[in-house]
Amino acid sequence: MCVKDAQIRKLMEEINKHGKIGKASMKAGLDRKTGAKYLRLSKLPSEIPKTSRTYRTHEDSFDFVWSVVEQKLELATHLQAKALFKWIQKRYPGKFQDTQLRTFQRRVKKWRATKGPDKEIFFAQNHIPGEAMQMDFTHCDKLGVTINFEVFDHMICHCVLPYSNWEWGSICRSESLVALRNGVQITLFKLGRHTKYLQTDSLSAATHDLGGGARDFNKDYKEFVLHFKMKPRRIAVRKCNQNGDVESSHNALKNCLEQHLILRESRDFTSVEEYEKWVHKIMTENNLGRLKKFEEELKVMKKLTSNAVKTYREEDVKVSRESTISILQNTYSVPSKLIGERLKVKVYDYHIEIFYAGSIQLKIKRLLGRKKAKINYRHVVKSLLRKAGAFARYRYQSEMFPTIEFREAYDALHEHYASVYKADVEYLRILQKAAFDNQEDVRSCLQLLQMEKILPDYDAIKSLLSPPKLEIQNISMPEPCLEEFDNLLVSPELLKGHIDAK
Repeated sequence: MCVKDAQIRKLMEEINKHGKIGKASMKAGLDRKTGAKYLRLSKLPSEIPKTSRTYRTHEDSFDFVWSVVEQKLELATHLQAKALFKWIQKRYPGKFQDTQLRTFQRRVKKWRATKGPDKEIFFAQNHIPGEAMQMDFTHCDKLGVTINFEVFDHMICHCVLPYSNWEWGSICRSESLVALRNGVQITLFKLGRHTKYLQTDSLSAATHDLGGGARDFNKDYKEFVLHFKMKPRRIAVRKCNQNGDVESSHNALKNCLEQHLILRESRDFTSVEEYEKWVHKIMTENNLGRLKKFEEELKVMKKLTSNAVKTYREEDVKVSRESTISILQNTYSVPSKLIGERLKVKVYDYHIEIFYAGSIQLKIKRLLGRKKAKINYRHVVKSLLRKAGAFARYRYQSEMFPTIEFREAYDALHEHYASVYKADVEYLRILQKAAFDNQEDVRSCLQLLQMEKILPDYDAIKSLLSPPKLEIQNISMPEPCLEEFDNLLVSPELLKGHIDAK
């Protein structure tokens, strides 16, 4: 038990009142022997020098296995004490209990501090105003943001001036060169100035592997940085602490966004533009507290004189016989009339734009990752119906179900018809109806037929969508008798007499 100075003062106070050690110790919350000890010493606990114990109070349970433990720790310096404890429990069944884990962890900790390998030293740096801008991407999926109530998985291309911690950036969907260009360019035009260096980690948008762990800057990235009269600079591989300012700013920014989302009482935004504008507003508020150092940086940074660069990537592709094009190892469908033609494609961070003969033909949401497909059934359904036998093993068959109702209808048709071909034809006729009429109307019909447990074939859909024919009835009209209208007329003499009578 740790005796406090206040308890001893209370003990002295009670002794002066009545002189009884037992009663005084009880009042002070002490054992009688402890009270007598401090009365004999006449000192407060804080005045008594503490001596460290150099002996063990009980036998070391791990002594007989410690040589084995040391061998494991020397071979794998990052081995966790808990994992090692579980290993010796299995190797020596019944010798060690779970309650001894904390004791084992303390002993491993002491071994690492006295006999373990040297640890890496981090050296604090003095940042030079306006020398460099650190840039990095940070994932923001945990913020739970939605766009029109659809989950919005996104990142922030985050730029920070290390000296003042001034920050800016843009919303993006991937760590691509397109997203990097957009984020850095937006930041530079916001500053109106440029730093000497643009510093990044070894991200693939900026660097490529030379083998043996060495990396060099990509040509397109280097040209982009030099265009803004800066020099590219990167940190060592797997040394994210060298980009520490932007790394620590990631957490600070996301924590701030989380708090503002809670106060906003909604995480939904009507568009990406609205969300980015909201994020920029919060960044502006954060930067107000950094103005003093930020103004120092502005004085030494050079004015930005470079023009804006393209924030998209251009591709020249040929339409395949499958009516598809390949962009960054992903497949997109185009109208079949373009088969065999060469197209110009602008690849943005969020979408791609497809041009033919200088005119835009399509604007499609961009796929992230590799070896994915985005096939619009409207582009292929007409041809598929002419070659319905190809549908059963069509490579992109899963893309031919716009909603769950269409998939359920396809399954229902296959359960009803013994012929796979017949079921496929019926479904493709329905799909063509959705393509050339209205997909939402067809979906509603499929939903209704499912509720009524009616087979969702083409004729059923057509009957629901076709308006009922109105029967025109022949109505015979008799010839009017004009003499009956004469009875309604009143002679002027009769009308004058009626007035005189009044």
